[in-house]
Formats: sequence, C-alpha cells, structure tokens
Amino acid sequence: MNSSHQIASLKSLGFLFGSLILIWLVALFIPFRIDLTEEKRYSLHPATIEVLRSIEEPIEVEILLTGKLPGGMRRLQRSIEETIRTFNAYSSKKISFYYEDPLGLPADIREDYIVGLAEYGINPTNLFVTEDGGQKSKLIFPGIVVRNEEFETGSLLLKGEKGMGPEQILNQSIENLEFELIQAIRKLISKQQYAVGILIGKGEMDEDDGFGMVESLVDDFEVYKIPMEQANKIEDLDPFDVLIIAGPKQAYGEKDIYLLDQFLMSGGKLIFLIDGLSYNLEDAGASGTVAMPFENGLDQLLFRYGIRVNKDFIQDMNFGYHPVMAGNFGDQEQLIPLPWPFYVAAGRMASHPITKGLDQVMFRFVSSMDTVKADGVKKTPLIFGSDFSRKLAAPVRLAFEDMTAGPDLNEFQSKNLPLLYLLEGSFTSLFKNRFLPDGMDKSSFKETTENGTVIVTASGNLFKSQRNFVDGNPLPLGEDPFNSSTFANRQLLQNCINYLIDPEGIIATRTKTFQIRPLNKVKVKDEKTKWQLINIFLPLIILGMLSLIWMAARKRRY
Repeated sequence: MNSSHQIASLKSLGFLFGSLILIWLVALFIPFRIDLTEEKRYSLHPATIEVLRSIEEPIEVEILLTGKLPGGMRRLQRSIEETIRTFNAYSSKKISFYYEDPLGLPADIREDYIVGLAEYGINPTNLFVTEDGGQKSKLIFPGIVVRNEEFETGSLLLKGEKGMGPEQILNQSIENLEFELIQAIRKLISKQQYAVGILIGKGEMDEDDGFGMVESLVDDFEVYKIPMEQANKIEDLDPFDVLIIAGPKQAYGEKDIYLLDQFLMSGGKLIFLIDGLSYNLEDAGASGTVAMPFENGLDQLLFRYGIRVNKDFIQDMNFGYHPVMAGNFGDQEQLIPLPWPFYVAAGRMASHPITKGLDQVMFRFVSSMDTVKADGVKKTPLIFGSDFSRKLAAPVRLAFEDMTAGPDLNEFQSKNLPLLYLLEGSFTSLFKNRFLPDGMDKSSFKETTENGTVIVTASGNLFKSQRNFVDGNPLPLGEDPFNSSTFANRQLLQNCINYLIDPEGIIATRTKTFQIRPLNKVKVKDEKTKWQLINIFLPLIILGMLSLIWMAARKRRY
C-alpha cells in the first residue's frame, strides 16, 4: 500500500472519529430523545415533565418486584425500570433505583418492613412459576418505594379491573406506570395543597363521621368539614377547590342551594352523593321496612345541571353481602353473610382517567339516574352495573327474610345501568332569571360558568367507611369487614379529586394505551422450524456475502 493510500485511510479514520466525538458533544450539551414507538410509550405527559423538573433533591426508587419471574412479570419489571430511566432523563435531579426483595431481608426487620409496605397498599401477590419441571408458589411484591432524604412513600403497581385476564391486567398496569410513579414522586415534593370541603349539618356524617373521606385525602389535600349553616355568603366557600355533598338526610334551604350554585359558577368543583330514597337498615330484620322518597332540596339544582336522580333502588346480581344474626351457637351469636342485591359491586368502568384500571367499586343502596337536556354540558357515565340488574320503584321493601330464597335471575333484565356521572362544560345557574334568596348580593351573582365540572352518584354511602365488627371503629374506605376484601372506593375518591382539581395534570397520564400484540400461536407452531433456520443461517449467509464483496473490492483496488 503506497503512502497516498495510507494518508487517505488515515483521513477517513480521522473523519469517522471526529464525527463520533461531535455527535457525543452535541448529545452531551443538547440532550434530546426520539420516541419512534407507535403508542409513544417512551414519551411523557407535559404534566409529568413539569413535576420532574421541579424536583430539588435526588430521589431513590426501591423496586420490590425481584427474583426469577415468568415472562409477563419480567415485562412489568423491565417497564418499571425503563420508566424510571425515562424519568431520570427529564428530571432536574438524579433519580436512581435498586432492587430489594422484602422476603430476603434479615428476619429481625422483615416483618416490620412488610407491615410498612401494607400501609402503602403494597400487599404480596401469590404467583405460580414453573421451576425444575413443576409449578411452585411464590410471593411477589409488585410495587415500589420512593424516598428522598426526608420522606418516603410507596405505590402498588399491579392493578386491573375485575374480570380482566392476566395479560390485560399486566398491560393495563404497564399503561398506568407513569401515573403511579409520578404520583408517588409528587407526594414527596409537593408544596402546594389544595383544599377540599366536606359539607356537614344535614345528617351527612351519621355513619363514620367522615373518617373514610378524610383518611383517603388528608395525605394529599387539606380537608375540612364545613357546617353549612355557618356559610352565609359565597366568600365563605372561596377557600375551597372542591366541595363534597355526601348523603344529606335533611333538605337544603334556598340559601344553601344558591351558595352551592354560585360556588360552581365561580369556578369551584362539586361532588354530589345523593340518596334517592330514605331508609333505616336497622329495621330490615323481622318483618322488614320500606324505603321512601324524601326531599333533599337538591333535585332541581341537579336537573338544571343535566342529571336526574330517580326515586328507586337498583338491585344487581353482581352483589355484595350483608352480615345478619342467625341465632346462637352455644353461647355465641352467629353472623352469616346474606346475599344483598342492594349492594352493587360494580366492575364495569369507562376508559377515562378517573376510572380506568379500577377494581370493583361498592355502591351500597344506589338509585338509577337519567340525563336531561342541559345545553353546553357534556355528560359522561363512568361506572356501570352488570348485565343483570333491575330497578325497584319507591316504595321499596327492605327485608332480610326476602333474601333467604335467593333472587330470581329472570327478574334482572336491565344492563349496564350508569352509577356515576361526570358533567363537564358550560353550566347555567339555577337562579338565572329568578329572584335571589334574601340577603344575597346581586352584584356578585354569576349566571354561567364556561369550565364547570360536577360528579354525581345516587348513593350517599359511596365514600363512607364500614365499621370493624370487633371494636366498632370505622375502617379505611373500601375495606369490607365481613368478606375480608377491599374495594376501589378509596382510589375512586382520590382520582375524582385529582381530576376535578387538574384534569390536564398527571391524572391525564392514565389515558395512555399500549396495544397488546399477541403472537399467532397456530402460526408459530406451524412455522417454528422455518424461522429458526432463517435466524441461524441467514445472518451467516449475509456475512459471507459481505466478506466476498469486501475481498473482491480490495483485490480490484490494490
């Protein structure tokens, strides 16, 4: 090879290295990411990026999903790691991670650690894996713990709707990873707390004194109980971002209704949990009792907003159980679970940020609802009953003895009855073109709002706790003391508040969808050998051809 060829080769080599160094410098000082996936699975929502850029100190993520895992769980594990790496790329401070097996910890700290995880809602899942030619049971903790120098919190990552198959649950859990992870990070760093008001004074807190709602929200929001009789002007409600009207047993007066209406017109958000009928379940034993309509004063207001709560009760074949006394065994009273179709275990969810991926939600005594004309208001049903429901018009008999024979399936012919509605858009005041209540300032009256949001359900018990049978204390929202199960009422309440406060915030990341692309198992079986041969020999053939071309080119040149 002569010197000119050597100089040309050195120039080419220098140009190659110079280009690589230039690319490295550009990537170092001008970082960029390109997401070429169809679903943009490696792209983050703007609200997520905003939270990441507001981080002021390093964050550490402890991934609890470890060990030898089957394919689906490995996919979830990889997705958790990929999401954390993506977060780190956008974060103003380093986000690191490591793996920790709770069952591999020393015995003296293991139990306390696992109890601590349960407080974050991270409970072990029993998984069956194939090892050594047989199936073995294995406990896994599909969650993460997030901490900085001062605080830590945790999040369960394996979540899905009732009735979903394992692959669907895994896929939905992966879709929601961005939301669950950024929600945990936001809890650590959030400095602004929004205010949520729970109205009292009309018999709302007769069961748990608001424990279920307060316990669910107090970690993320400022929660207050507001005696409605002390609110005399709209300014008294101004400090609150959301107001919850939770199952009033007495009628709201005209002044109260006006204040709620003007709170919405002024930009506030409302959650109505309204009972269609009045009842006393303690009288359902023996010969039973009757649920009757009652006047809560809010029907006309809701009608103006586009929804009507009917004077009936829904029964559903996807029901819960109510404990009743069934005599004594020796000297002990016996509690037995009674099938109770008035308790609707709803697991059919709309694909909406509030409800996507939720497990079953328990509605205890829920009425049907109809939408009515309200110009400018979009009405979105979020939760539905099963394919076997029915409506019982008032008066409705409530008697435990009626359930001893079991319900007749032929009577349950209604399908997908909506149980929770989201109303959004331009609302018109109930008091437009009407006289205002005495003492109200006409100069501050607002006729409409362009960006109003209201959530309505016809069950005053939706966000009320049940009580522990042993000590009588209220349980965390959604826990069922008799069935030892937990419904998703707590998560639903948190999602509702997050959406009402900031519908375009991190709650919007729950709309992310990844398409499942399963292999055709029949085609795989039929063409297995062909593709194995192609994958083994085709690269070798291509490599051999490139070698021959390279040798021929060198021979011709030199």
